[in-house]
This record gives sequence, structure tokens and C-alpha cells, in this order.
Amino acid sequence: MTGTPAGNTVGKLYGVGLGPGDPELLTLAAVKAIASADVVAYHSARHGRSIARSIAAPHLREDHVEERLVYPLTVETTDHPGGYRGALNDFYEEAAARLAAHLDAGRTVAVLAEGDPLFYGSYQHMHKRLAHRYDTTVIPGVTSVSAAAARLGEPLCEAEEVLTIVPGTLPEDELTARLAGTDSAVVMKLGRTFPTVRRALERAGRLEDARYVERAFMAGERTERLADVDPGSVPYFSVAVLPSRVDEEPPVRERGEVVVVGTGPAGAPWLTPESRGALLNADDLVGYTTYLDRVPVLRPGQRRHGSDNKVESERAEFALDLARRGHRVAVVSGGDPGVFAMATAVLEVASEPEYADVPVRVLPGVTAANAAAAAAGAPLGHDYATISLSDRLKPWDVIADRLRAAAGADLVIALYNPGSKSRTHQVAAARDLLLELRSPDTPVVVARDVGGPEQSVRVLTLKTLDPSEVDMRTLLLIGSSQTRAVERGDGRTITWTPRRYG
Repeated sequence: MTGTPAGNTVGKLYGVGLGPGDPELLTLAAVKAIASADVVAYHSARHGRSIARSIAAPHLREDHVEERLVYPLTVETTDHPGGYRGALNDFYEEAAARLAAHLDAGRTVAVLAEGDPLFYGSYQHMHKRLAHRYDTTVIPGVTSVSAAAARLGEPLCEAEEVLTIVPGTLPEDELTARLAGTDSAVVMKLGRTFPTVRRALERAGRLEDARYVERAFMAGERTERLADVDPGSVPYFSVAVLPSRVDEEPPVRERGEVVVVGTGPAGAPWLTPESRGALLNADDLVGYTTYLDRVPVLRPGQRRHGSDNKVESERAEFALDLARRGHRVAVVSGGDPGVFAMATAVLEVASEPEYADVPVRVLPGVTAANAAAAAAGAPLGHDYATISLSDRLKPWDVIADRLRAAAGADLVIALYNPGSKSRTHQVAAARDLLLELRSPDTPVVVARDVGGPEQSVRVLTLKTLDPSEVDMRTLLLIGSSQTRAVERGDGRTITWTPRRYG
């Protein structure tokens, strides 16, 4: 209940949810509110027919005052100086004023709304204009979402699944991202948006899962696979549904695919929608156990195959063998899979003749360098080099030559894999080498566990860099001659490298 009564002479406002169409789905509270009302208001198009009125018709009395709120336009253009939204806003203001006149006269007003009053409904525009002025009660109704699921006879979401509800009027790229990254979904407002929604479902890899529901609990009801629907036959009162996949059996395919997924530096908050969708749609997740543990359980029944960090080629071969047997495989990689990570290993093995026909895709992720830079400010604001200090796969002489070249070119340097339990001398050697070519006061960002629970980001100087404080979870950003470090009023030091070189 909202609003404050202003005296016995002021009426009461009801927002009455009527459910999806069948009069028998009205709640007892809705029937009671209609019966107690002096005025029954409902929206309609210019043709005068109102679905809301038709649902409530069995409960209307001859002495009800009916206020028909006729939209001045629906989807067509207008010469209103404020455009489409301006014309509708004027209409809502005028309609609210008409209802306010009844309320000021002490009448009880019931505004009818299909489905639920505050769920993509017209009533909400009256509510925002009147509820703070009058005693108001909103009576919920069965939504089209619940009605569609009931008519499909399939669970909409179970356990830890996430349900996403989106309007089909969103841009196609936005629809694709949201549909790819969710468990279950309902897309509202189809009609002329249906072709866009269908393409988005296909791009998200969810078209085969999608169901179509038209006029649930109304005359002319229809349900079928969305992929089979004729776009020219789709009315506004229809929805697309992606039901629960908890008990879904992986489909039998002649050949699957491998998608190498970058999860970012820490976990779920760093996943792109595209990457989340690939993980969600995978039958099998393959990866270094530490990185696999960062991936939330997105769908029951998925198989996880964790392994040690030093068996990249074997891991890639295992994933490709699964795909050859029809599995959809996501190879999990921290950060970006193409930056010192799994994409190279997978593509190298995939180039062997026996895997030539296995589809392989690489999806980008937020790199550790970009994450660390953002946490520190903008030290990568100009040209920079990325170098791994690990000499497990290349000799130290090569690393030293590249450090000298980058320092000589006055590039900011992002140093990956600086140290581990078995590699303890590289950071000190790199620091000493760079001190021969850079000022001792060069800013250095020491970023550890960025995005994780133990995140630590400090700004030091090259001469004060202590190698003993650097481990495998640390990334170093060595500034150029132009990089600046400034202490802010809150005591935090930020760094940036100017885009102008001068």
C-alpha cells in the first residue's frame, strides 16, 4: 500500500492485475476490488476494444462508471513536438488528471491491467502520477511469463538457475549478449521484433532450446518450437521462452566444438556475456584446476576436467578428442586466452591433421595487465610491451634482450609470470637490468590477485621494488619515462602514462 489518505472525502486507487486473459485466473482480491469500485478505468487502442475490460467483464456492473483511456497512437509516427514519447507523456498526464478528478470527488477507482499491474503494464504510468497523492493498493496478477511456462508445461527455472526477462525491442547485439549469458529467459513484446529476436537466439546458440507461446490463456492460443514459427504470423501478445535446462540431456552430435574461453583475472564478475554463454552451453569444461574453480556452476550435469598447469598440450588434445566425439567443450583460461594462455596450445594441437575438422573458437577475456592497469589508474595509456619473465619455455637471454629492447624504446612494460616457488631470481635480474636503462624513480605498479579477495595494488619506484614480495599471482607494470604517479587526497597513489609524448 502506498500514498497517504487525505480525509474521508478522498477516494481510493486500486491497480488491479487481471492475469493473462482467462477470467478464471483473476484473484479473489482482484474481484473484490472491482466490486468495491465506483469507477473502472482501462486502457485501449483507438479501435476502442480493451482486453483488460473483456477479462473483467463478468464482474462489471451497470452502475460502474467506465473511464476508457484511449491511446492517441501505438507504434506510428507523430507530429507532436516531443515526438512519440512526448505524445504518450501528454496522454498519461491527461489520463491521470481524469482519474484524480474521480478520486478527489471521493470515488474509488480501479485501474484494470492485463497480467500484473507493475510488469510492463500501462497501469504503472498512472501509479507514478497518483500513488504518492492517494491511498493506493496494487493487486498483483498472474504474469504472461508464468502463463507461458504453464502452457508449455516445462519448468521455467530450477535450483540456482537465473531467469532473465527482456523486451524484444532491445538492439540485437544486446539481446544476443543477454540470452547467451543466462540459464532461462523470456523475451516479451515480439510482434514485429520477432525476426530480430530469432536472430539473437541463433547467434547466442539458444535457438534450438527456444519455445514460442502466443496468447496464453486467451482465444487463439498457440505453442510450438520457436524455430518453426512463421515470422509473419507473430502478434504482439506472444513471448519467446528458454525453459530450464536442469534435466536436459546433452544432444547427440556427430561433431562438437572447442571454445577457448577467457575468464578474466578473477572470476564471474569479469566474464563477458559471450564467455559466460559459452561456458553455460558447454557439455564439458576443461582447464587448469585453479581456473576451473573460478567458474561458477552454471548448469547441472556439466562435466569438469581439471588438470595441472604444466600439461597444456595434453589438455588441448583431451578437449579436441571430446569434440571429435560430439561434445561441446569449453577450455577455460584465465585472463585472455591469447595472452600467455591456452589459446596457443589448443590451436597448435588443432593444427594436426586428425583435428582439422574440429571447429575451434577463441573468446577474449580481460587481461591481467588491463585489470592491473585499471586498478592503478592508466599506466598503459600509451605504447607498451608485454613480456613473460618465465624462462621455462624460453631462455633467460631472450627475455633479457626483450627487456633491453622495450626499455630502449621507452615502452611501459607489463611483466607476466614474474616469480614462483621454483623461480626466484628473475624479478631481481629484471629490476637490475632495467635500472641500467631507466630512472630509479620510474613508477612500478605491483598488482597481486587483482579482482580477488586478496587484491593488493601498490605503486613503488623501480629502485624500491623488492623481489621477495613478488609471486606467481603478481603482475608488474614498469612505467616509461613519461609515466606519472600522483598521490590523491584520499591517500591513494594513481599512475598514468600521457597519450602525448613530449
